[in-house]
Amino acid sequence: MRIAVLEDDDAQRDWMNSFLMALGHVCHPYATAQGLMRDLRRESFDLVVMDWNLPQLSGLEVVRWMRTNLSSRMPVLFVTSHLDEADLVEALKSGADDYMCKPVRVPELMARLHALLRRAYPQQASETLVVGDYTFDQNAKTLSLRGTPVDLKHREYELAYLLFSRLGELLSRKYLQESVWGSQADAISRTLDTHVSRLRVKLGLRPENGFRLSSVYSLGYRLELLASPAAPSAPVASTLKIAPPA
Repeated sequence: MRIAVLEDDDAQRDWMNSFLMALGHVCHPYATAQGLMRDLRRESFDLVVMDWNLPQLSGLEVVRWMRTNLSSRMPVLFVTSHLDEADLVEALKSGADDYMCKPVRVPELMARLHALLRRAYPQQASETLVVGDYTFDQNAKTLSLRGTPVDLKHREYELAYLLFSRLGELLSRKYLQESVWGSQADAISRTLDTHVSRLRVKLGLRPENGFRLSSVYSLGYRLELLASPAAPSAPVASTLKIAPPA
């Protein structure tokens, strides 16, 4: 998952960054509310972890801004030294999804993170994802279209699964790149476009088949479900073969 961390204390921010990366997440640390808010207008994250006490703008003001200005309802976890029950109630009313107090207890933090991600993205926690005629098997890493396996390379499958599991959302280029290519993300901008073009053809992601995979200039891609067609005509492969990473 791609997680943003807003924490003005350098030591706390570095620890959280290392902790989340050790769990297998991609972490983007921010020292100021303004920096995070600027990127939230253009970037996609799966979750935001933030402190309450920040210079200039408080974490409470940031989460209120998020719920007012962003279409994506990404979960927010407060990790803060505020201990009062009234603060907890105010944070949740303002749009935060969970709240824990410092000093951080690692087992509790892990449990809260996993619970938030499961609730926010239940389809990604499932072994099978079915969207219309498309069926993803996360255990076997295979995709079938109307029961027929589709020939996808490894990263084509990962990109397709990400787009289908976040149907209707605008996913930023960096989010897609880091989620599929990981640390190689900075070097594969054209590769992303090539993979998207292949998926359009291989999966028949066209309006006449009930889907639109569109590019939003300089921002990213969005897969939308349109009116369901009576008889989809998307091309399919006769056999399935997962190739090594492209």
